[in-house]
Amino acid sequence: MRLQDVYALQVASLVRGRFQRVTDGKSIDVYLPAVSVPLSGDDCFQVGKVAYEQEDYYHSVQWLEESVRLFRGTGGVWSPENEGTLEDALDHLAFSHFKTGNVSHALSLSQELLHYDPENGRVLQNVEKYEKLLVSSSPESIRANELRRPTSNHLRTRDTYEMLCRTQGSQQPLQFENPRLFCDYFTNGNPQLLLLPVRREVLSVQPYVVLYHNFITDKEAEDIKRTSHPGLKRSVVAAGEKQATAEYRISKSAWLKGSSHSTVGKLDNKISVLTGLNVKHPYGEHLQVVNYGIGGHYEPHFDHATLSTVEAGGSTAFIYANFSVPVVEKAAIFWWNLHRNGQGDADTLHAGCPVLIGDKWVANKWIHEHGQEFQRRCSLNPEE
Repeated sequence: MRLQDVYALQVASLVRGRFQRVTDGKSIDVYLPAVSVPLSGDDCFQVGKVAYEQEDYYHSVQWLEESVRLFRGTGGVWSPENEGTLEDALDHLAFSHFKTGNVSHALSLSQELLHYDPENGRVLQNVEKYEKLLVSSSPESIRANELRRPTSNHLRTRDTYEMLCRTQGSQQPLQFENPRLFCDYFTNGNPQLLLLPVRREVLSVQPYVVLYHNFITDKEAEDIKRTSHPGLKRSVVAAGEKQATAEYRISKSAWLKGSSHSTVGKLDNKISVLTGLNVKHPYGEHLQVVNYGIGGHYEPHFDHATLSTVEAGGSTAFIYANFSVPVVEKAAIFWWNLHRNGQGDADTLHAGCPVLIGDKWVANKWIHEHGQEFQRRCSLNPEE
């Protein structure tokens, strides 16, 4: 359901094995799989049932509508591999419509259900209740029952976040429109990079965000993934003085010390050379390796080398700066999340868009303010 919402995917197209959304009245492919496998009525019922059990009736209505349509297409004949039936789908869909305020649909579906199970006392009571509600309702309220996405959990940044995830691009000027955005071979004035400079792409000036291409080799990426595998656990977030799992962060992660593999030490040195900062513990965190499977995401937050690529989704969206960066395999993205005066930079609020197709691996390196007093000095301007 998260993928459906963020990428505005049509349920009807998902049922056909396609990934499409409607833009300007036209259906466009978000992702075109090599093989399209349609879903069955029971498949749709199982998805709708999950939403139903979470009291997410906005999504349960959409999926159960498809389930009922497909079950009807088979004449309601039950198949041994099905866990659900047409009667199950009608029952769940009727109550879902009732909970979203569409009492007339709830009534008609319940009446249809009675054709299959005329002695069902609960459904008979529901029919009586729905009929009374319709009699006491105004015609305007009955006509106004349009299915709407609930806003109870609506983040203030949700619309921007989802738009950036869908476009996988920028609302800012492109490089050829803004001379302050450029690509170059970067040495940071360090002798270690004179003969082998790094390909740098400046993506944003405020906040300062750069992408270092080919930061990590294929072998180094595999070393990191292989070393982290045994320690991967569900990612947690700060919850007061404790840490806990959260729905807004779905991933697995592991922490690697510099001594866990020679490649980790090499990456620490490379990060230090590129940034000019002291990254050794305790001035920097250990390397955090994160795996986002399909649907894995991290909603807007303040805090990464990319070890793999994905077929669709997985961009990093900068919410207030209003641009997103697609997954670039073996690249590293870097930004300052503190101003020189030590104040946080709100423009670095960012989110990891859900992975639609593929398996996303990233490595994060957080560098502390403490220990950088002579590496990144304060400015004479107290506002910087």
